[in-house]
Amino acid sequence: MPAKAGDRQRQNQNGPPGGRAAQPRLYGASTKKRDEDTSTEVGEGVDEWPSSKTVVKPPDQLDLTEAELKEEFTRVLTANNPHAPQNIVRYSFKERAYKPISYVDQIAIHFSLNGNMILRDSDEGRRQSLRLSNASEKAPSETSAVVSEEAEIKDEKSTEDVQAAEEEEAEGTETAEAAEAAEAEEPPPPKVKEKKLPNQFNFIERSSRTLDNPLRERASQSEPTPCKNFSANANQWEIYDAYMKELQKMEKSKEKEKPKAQIGKKVEKKRGRKLISLESQGDDITKISNAAKIMERMVNQNIFDDIAQDFKYFEDASDEYRDQKGTLLPLWKFQYDKTKRLAVTAISWNPKYKDLFAVGYGSYDFMKQSQGMLVLYTMKNPSFPEYVFSSESGIMCLDIHNDHPHLMAVGFYDGNVAIYNLKKAASQPSYKSSAKSGKHTDPVWQVKWQKDDMDNNLNFFSVSSDGRIVSWTLVKNELVHTDVIKLSAEGTTMQGPEGLQLQTVGCGTSFDFHKKIDYLFLVGTEEGKIYKCSKCYSSQFLDVFEAHHMAVDSVSWNPYHLKIFISCSSDWTVKIWDHTIKTPMFIYDLNAAVGDVAWSPYSSTVFAAVTTDGKEKKGQEVKKGPEVEIAKLDKLLILVREPDGRAQGQEDKALL
Repeated sequence: MPAKAGDRQRQNQNGPPGGRAAQPRLYGASTKKRDEDTSTEVGEGVDEWPSSKTVVKPPDQLDLTEAELKEEFTRVLTANNPHAPQNIVRYSFKERAYKPISYVDQIAIHFSLNGNMILRDSDEGRRQSLRLSNASEKAPSETSAVVSEEAEIKDEKSTEDVQAAEEEEAEGTETAEAAEAAEAEEPPPPKVKEKKLPNQFNFIERSSRTLDNPLRERASQSEPTPCKNFSANANQWEIYDAYMKELQKMEKSKEKEKPKAQIGKKVEKKRGRKLISLESQGDDITKISNAAKIMERMVNQNIFDDIAQDFKYFEDASDEYRDQKGTLLPLWKFQYDKTKRLAVTAISWNPKYKDLFAVGYGSYDFMKQSQGMLVLYTMKNPSFPEYVFSSESGIMCLDIHNDHPHLMAVGFYDGNVAIYNLKKAASQPSYKSSAKSGKHTDPVWQVKWQKDDMDNNLNFFSVSSDGRIVSWTLVKNELVHTDVIKLSAEGTTMQGPEGLQLQTVGCGTSFDFHKKIDYLFLVGTEEGKIYKCSKCYSSQFLDVFEAHHMAVDSVSWNPYHLKIFISCSSDWTVKIWDHTIKTPMFIYDLNAAVGDVAWSPYSSTVFAAVTTDGKEKKGQEVKKGPEVEIAKLDKLLILVREPDGRAQGQEDKALL
């Protein structure tokens, strides 16, 4: 008998656990007897069950009718997470308060597991399958031995099963149920397990269990960020007062800076340390000066919006009925309180910033000279100037550099010239001439920037009543002067002491450089002559034009034609010249002293001139009568008469 059959028989003999002997499972009489015993037991208990069964009803149970019992109550199932919090708040910086969040994430993750399987058709799966096939080819003997051993085990098990079946049939003591159980308990033949392809990125397999988080109440409370309400009205007076206060602070800081700067220079030579200016340690007002300027411009643009619209689109339809006479519409008015008693002596537009222009203030009353001012205005802010510089002497002329629009050359009444730098926050000029550096002895009437010299140094020219044409060069921290030419009146000499003959010097009033020929330039004088000069010759003139009977106020080359230039004078005339011919080509009489003339930048045949008679104001009384007419005729006679006959003309005027 096999071992398994013997164990089963011994178990039946001993009986099940619990101390009761188990009856053998035999079909036939024994089974019938067992059925009868069970039937008798059931029959005895059938009559007792209904008598002991009672219905228990709770005292608070409702009595419902059949209709109420049949009534249906529907409940809607939603996908909302019951554990999701509904009282989440966030701070709103816009409304400055805590606001509840309308959207709550309802996703609840109950189980999450990172897989380690890869697709068989993927690149990694193919590489691993090739690796396994190569390994199986390398060890064929080992795999064959394993297969033979498994076959022998299967044969032995099959022989044992056959012998056990024969013994059971021969003896006849075992039932069909035991035989079936023995066959069922036989182990199946072992199968070769397939190796799982591991993932090269994750070699760990872990089982996990997630627990439901218990309900919790979360609440947050914090104090809102502190804030203050601020409101103010910005007008021109407050902006002006703020500027004045800042200017006073700057002046005080500069006064304190002067003694400290002198001490700092000595310390710098010894220790080599850099000076720290007081301007870098300014107060809070200086830090927001740019923002204040922008706000001021915005306020002024709102105030002067109508004027800006007229500047762009104004057109007077009545000009068609005026015979070559137009109308002037005043737009902006630029003024500064400290310049009320000064005259405007020079104006120059900035070549780069089209809305910015510089104005020089001085005095034409040469007996009452006072200080001067250099003021820069912008059309973006007509109410207050952008830059203000004060000077000890009146300003007579100025010019802005084309390539460096922050540099301005200025000529003064006392003969000095200076250069102002707008990039430096200083009220004093960056460069200024002096008696040692060769300043003029008479007022400077015009300055003009020129191209850089051979060493790439900035330079400009100046003309003065002392008859000198001077070239000024910016070398390091000083102005170096060079006398280009000295004007002299030909044929006019004066008797000096001890019989010396002194030659009178011509007084320069204006000059202009040729647009194409760099060395060629023209100079106008108070004697009415125009000199054609060259930078290469300092003692000779290329030509002299007997142009006007009175001072030449302005001279200018034509921007298109290389031979033509124009001049104006106090003798009421404007003349157009060819520099190769000594006689004028055109003469225009304007019936008043002409102060300035300029060519049009868009046309070679158009020019503009201004006279000293001005324009009659509304309500102004115009003098009329024989005395006024006689005075007008006398002026004309003086211009025509010879110099020797001027005294006779004065006597005739007295007799009349």
